[in-house]
Amino acid sequence: MKKVTRILNNIRLAFFPIAYGLGGALIGGTLNRIMIVEMEMPASLVGLFFAVPLLVSPVRVWFGYRSDGFMLFGKRREPYIILGAVMIGLGILSIVMLSINLAGSAMLIIGLLVAFLIYGVGRNLGHNTFQALVADRFIGEAERGRAATFYEVATLLGLIMGAGGLGKALENYDPASLMQVAIGVAVMVFVLATFAAIKQEPHGKDVDAAVETASKMPFKQVLQEVVLPDKQIRSFFVLVLFTFLGTLAQDVLLEPYGALVLDMPVGDTTRLTMFWGIGVMLAMILSGAILIKWLGYMTVMRIGMVSSALVFIALILLGLSGRADAFKTIVFVMGFGTGLAGAGMLTGIISFTTPIRAGMLMGVWGMANMTGHALGSLIGGGIVDIVRFWMGGSAFAAYSTVFGMEVIMLSIAFWISTKLDLSASNVNLEAEEVFPV
Repeated sequence: MKKVTRILNNIRLAFFPIAYGLGGALIGGTLNRIMIVEMEMPASLVGLFFAVPLLVSPVRVWFGYRSDGFMLFGKRREPYIILGAVMIGLGILSIVMLSINLAGSAMLIIGLLVAFLIYGVGRNLGHNTFQALVADRFIGEAERGRAATFYEVATLLGLIMGAGGLGKALENYDPASLMQVAIGVAVMVFVLATFAAIKQEPHGKDVDAAVETASKMPFKQVLQEVVLPDKQIRSFFVLVLFTFLGTLAQDVLLEPYGALVLDMPVGDTTRLTMFWGIGVMLAMILSGAILIKWLGYMTVMRIGMVSSALVFIALILLGLSGRADAFKTIVFVMGFGTGLAGAGMLTGIISFTTPIRAGMLMGVWGMANMTGHALGSLIGGGIVDIVRFWMGGSAFAAYSTVFGMEVIMLSIAFWISTKLDLSASNVNLEAEEVFPV
């Protein structure tokens, strides 16, 4: 009976990443288009707004420190997850309300920046604490690997289902409909997150000992004496950063590459995201169910890095040949490689935690993830503009340069992965003092 209850609770926990994906679908997949097209906001300004949740990611480290050592209402993780969901909902409502009612106002920019800040803080707080809770609940590399990939697939499902539902609800856009959708999404995020989090975290003497140890050191001291001097933490941070730089710098460039270099119509380039997403999901499921258990997360991650690098070389060769018919297949393989690298990375992130510093370490890895994603988009777009300017407008030269840069980033990440020895980390030594093997 206990085993059945645990399985049901593990499934129930998936409702948080579904809620997280749903909120992301509204803001990142729907509102950005409405702001630029229907509300006629400058694309650069909208880009600034959407960069805020990524740029505030360093707060994840402090949030993790707080949830590690300072309980709320006698709980270590659950209240922080619910508080994050509340802030996500408030951010969504504020963003939509300001966009609708203050269009053209001089206060719009400041108000929306604050609203995106609230939304970003909520997403960082809720997601970081959720990952720490997953690390608390699942023990062992194989079990954590399956859990990490399962919940990442749940996030993708939330995005996909959210995009489909929002597309139908906003088929004929008007401000009143957008506000109603925003209210519905905000309520659903809160309800799903609360349902997912309640009565999920472990408790007992071990948890009390971990909390006591985590709270002894001030935040600044933990950074200076535990995190920053640790060579393994620094190396893993750079590994996560370069992996996301290498796999996601082309995130917004594939469709323009297909159009400008391969002369593909709008319909064909629009469907590229679908092929990429299917590849990612299949790789995540396969990794969580079989590959990580058989090969280990580091090997799966390296296979993903190598296959992704080969795909970017194939994209360059494809541009030279002009064979648009092979582009969808290559994009599917790209998604599969990204999924393998992501599944291995997620398992490594979840595994490189301790009962004492799980929240804080999740903050460090989450910051590396989001920084890599943000830098990838900024660097990728900047390279395209600069190279096209210097090469007389050549789209092939510009996009090939980005793909070549990604091969280099992935090669660096692969090299770093061969130098890691996570067992030598200071946080593992700290955990062994409190919880001797």
